[in-house]
Amino acid sequence: MPLRLRPVGLQELDLVHHIQVEPDQTLYSGTVRQAFETAEDGVDFHAIFLQSKAIGFFKIDRAYGLAQADELGLRGFMIDRQHQKKRYATRALQVLPDYLHQHYPYQTGLVLTVDLQNLNALNLYRKNGFLDSGEMHFGGLFGLQRVMRMPFQITE
Repeated sequence: MPLRLRPVGLQELDLVHHIQVEPDQTLYSGTVRQAFETAEDGVDFHAIFLQSKAIGFFKIDRAYGLAQADELGLRGFMIDRQHQKKRYATRALQVLPDYLHQHYPYQTGLVLTVDLQNLNALNLYRKNGFLDSGEMHFGGLFGLQRVMRMPFQITE
């Protein structure tokens, strides 16, 4: 079953409010409700759909502090706990560059930070095109975070 990504407007909380990760994952990603309650200028919401149901959510930060001039920031990436361990996160990350190129055509890459304790996320991102930049960022809930970057290699 193919996944579909699409932007989600501030008035569309009802499409994604049901998405929940495991409680220990919330420490890293936050919740969808928190994202909507603390909406920031320059941060866009997106959903991951399986058929007509949203099973994932992420934020794209157009003014991410660690981003280089042509990069976007990926924040709050999550897959609903009922749909985890089914490779949907992997599939979403694989189509993400082409999707983002359509919506942000002048950007050439993506940057994110991952708490060092979040081994599952570190492995997921490494396996799906993110490169360890060698940079560390102090600012996560648990202290040090690894900065990872993914240059877009668009398949047109």
